[in-house]
Amino acid sequence: MLKSALRNVLAHKARLLMTVLAVCLGVAFVSGSLVFADSSAAAYRAAATRNFADIAVSVTAKEPPPGATADAHRSASVLDDALARKLAAVPGVSDVRPTVHGTATLNSADGTPLRASSGWSNLAGAYVPGKDGKDSRYPLVAGHAPRTSGEIAVDSGTAAAGGFSIGDKVTLATDGPALTKRLVGIVTTKDSRVTAGGTLALFDKATAQRLFETPGHYSAIDLSAAPGTDQVALSERVGGMLPADRAEATSGAALAAQQATNVDMMTRGHQKLPMVFAGVALFIGSFLIVNTFTMLVSRRTREIALLRAIGASRRQVVRSVLWEAVLLGLAASVAGFLLGLGIAAVLPELLTTSQKALPSGPLVIGPRPVVAALGVGVGVTVLAAWLPCRRAARIAPVEAMRASEQPPTAARSRVRGATGLALLVLGAGLLVSLSGAKDASEDNLQSAMLGCALLVAALMVLAPLLAAPVIRLSGRLTARFGITGLLARENALRDPRRTAATASALMVTTALVAGLAVIGHSTAQALDRQAAAGLGADYVISTRTSTDGLDQAAVQRVADTKGVRTASPVADSSLFVGGGVRTVSGVDPATVNSVMRLDFVSGSAKDLGPGRIALSSTLARQQGVTTGGQIRASLGRGQKPVRYTVVGVYQDNPVAHDALGARGEVQRTAFKPDSVQRILVRTDGATVSKSMEDRLRAAVGGNPLLKVQDRRALADEAAGVMADLLTLMYGLLAIGAVISALGIVNTLAMSVAERTREIGMLRALGMNRAGIRRMVRLESLTVASFGTLLGLAAGLFGAWTVGALAAGAMPEYSLALPWGTLALICLVSLAMGALAAAVPARRAAGLRPLEAVAES
Repeated sequence: MLKSALRNVLAHKARLLMTVLAVCLGVAFVSGSLVFADSSAAAYRAAATRNFADIAVSVTAKEPPPGATADAHRSASVLDDALARKLAAVPGVSDVRPTVHGTATLNSADGTPLRASSGWSNLAGAYVPGKDGKDSRYPLVAGHAPRTSGEIAVDSGTAAAGGFSIGDKVTLATDGPALTKRLVGIVTTKDSRVTAGGTLALFDKATAQRLFETPGHYSAIDLSAAPGTDQVALSERVGGMLPADRAEATSGAALAAQQATNVDMMTRGHQKLPMVFAGVALFIGSFLIVNTFTMLVSRRTREIALLRAIGASRRQVVRSVLWEAVLLGLAASVAGFLLGLGIAAVLPELLTTSQKALPSGPLVIGPRPVVAALGVGVGVTVLAAWLPCRRAARIAPVEAMRASEQPPTAARSRVRGATGLALLVLGAGLLVSLSGAKDASEDNLQSAMLGCALLVAALMVLAPLLAAPVIRLSGRLTARFGITGLLARENALRDPRRTAATASALMVTTALVAGLAVIGHSTAQALDRQAAAGLGADYVISTRTSTDGLDQAAVQRVADTKGVRTASPVADSSLFVGGGVRTVSGVDPATVNSVMRLDFVSGSAKDLGPGRIALSSTLARQQGVTTGGQIRASLGRGQKPVRYTVVGVYQDNPVAHDALGARGEVQRTAFKPDSVQRILVRTDGATVSKSMEDRLRAAVGGNPLLKVQDRRALADEAAGVMADLLTLMYGLLAIGAVISALGIVNTLAMSVAERTREIGMLRALGMNRAGIRRMVRLESLTVASFGTLLGLAAGLFGAWTVGALAAGAMPEYSLALPWGTLALICLVSLAMGALAAAVPARRAAGLRPLEAVAES
């Protein structure tokens, strides 16, 4: 039977090629992602090892005890010059280099903040020259090292991203007002935290100490070991000299391993998108495998019957077809693995930017991607071929000798209809029941995913039964092309199971992409509305992180800016109430109504004051309190709970957060004490202009830690989170369309081969080559439109029900159809159907009438 399987694979290699390509794509994404992950992890480990190559031991301060402030912790530091001299005398220490590090955000040359890539820090530190006058960690490539408080150096990636040149004035901020320094040097660094996406700014030692520590103290003291000295032993000796409660020693190898692990975790998201594409490609490709083997089994009915007649058992027939699937899977796995190596080699180039350069290194091909490629390729192919195998085993020799194709029995059709209807009722019922929940809890989201899966499964089961009515309806359009259109419709209806199986891949793709498109578009519009909902101000000046803050001087400068009518500062803090943590906004009762659109259900903001707060309607309902009642809560971490009187309840407002309090009281416990986190600005006129924004930005000193945004900018920032979803959506559409096209090509090619005599008869009766080509193309478009229609119906229904859950977490959410995107999805699907018909149509038109009619 193995020889029979090998012979059949070689005999149908052209028809199996499309199946190999579909599986190959999925395997390529899987193996490529794994090879890229292993290679990048190895490169990061190597980069981290190089970064700590000269460090045998690093001495750092221990974490502060709970409740201790950062300033108190820094003032108690023991990392000073005296300790550095003491450590230099330790046996085995060849060199001592004190270091200072912190964070600093820079403005690029055009005045916009230069932000590190997602997840990375804007690093800063001290350039500490050694005996040779150079800092080996930061080799200079241009200019000189910073020597005074007015000078700064940056790494080459930061210089390129910010558009900096030697001599430029650079505006930056650490955790306070903006500073201006002159760029005097550009360095390179092996620090993988920088090369992976961070930025780096270097100061002279004294300036760095003043900014990030206290004068005379360091963040760490790095020690180099003499040749032959063991790092672990040296680390233990150094640790024994340190005050156990104030400092600790860590070996350079341990630091390198920890940094490599951190960087690997931060970059792990690079492989998630290819893995999603791999899953979709394999899932959709499984339909192509099932359809291909089903058609092959159908065409080889007489052959299988003959095998049964000469003594082959059902088990041997199953094994024969499975061996074909194994050989096919092996070929797809090998081809996919080789293609995956190409993907792994290209990904670093695609992910590298002028600011974020992935570390270079050779491809690491371990056992994991090889095993995954073989397991995925062979496993998916064998599993998908299992159903056709069972169908082949049920062929009775006598029945098969009588006919080459057996239509489904009425009983089997009834079973299919009952099963599909049951799945449809379960899936649709579950989704409809969730549509009224308006609660985006994890359980409801999982139930919604289950409902969508049941709905798609129901359509796949019912597709052969739905093919006839749907295609007859859409066939009215193809009928306009005359006899070729009528023949195309009837050819698609000839075998509804084959048509449904071919269209299923396109149906799943269209359903997935259409659902994501509707949810993404609706969410983007909701975020757009939410960003400015409740905002009466024209501009919002805010800090980029909760640990930053604006002082009273900055608030006054904004208020004094030309064109500003009202500048209302807002302090944000934590409100601990009912066992949970909420956000409270400290406002000025006299100005809050002019900068916030507050809709009070009861009470008002004018009664806010010490011991008196207002609650959002959601928080008031959860705490079971109304205006005039009291709640027990605490403002800020570490504060004792006290009783607060509720002076008002307002409709949920994203600008006001969960609660409102008097600014003076909230400001004392703000995320940065005695500071404000936002300034809501109302201008003299309703006009928003670039000049007004520039004046406001100048009022806060061009501080890169601050954002100056109008309502449009707030909406754009909120909608920016949909970029990843759009990337995913268009990637899925491309992959699904390609695999669906492969399936249509495969089906039409086999269909043309089966109808050789029929096509020859049509040619003999007078149909020209153009008519034959048109007939095949219209048949392809009929199948593609069938899959597209079912997919759109499933995707839109799923998006409607899942969107109802989103409305619970986002009141502004409402279903909005992206007509342009939906039209694009339909056009792409139909275009792929038309393109897929090109080769089969040309082959059909090339048949010679007499030879085709004579074929048995």
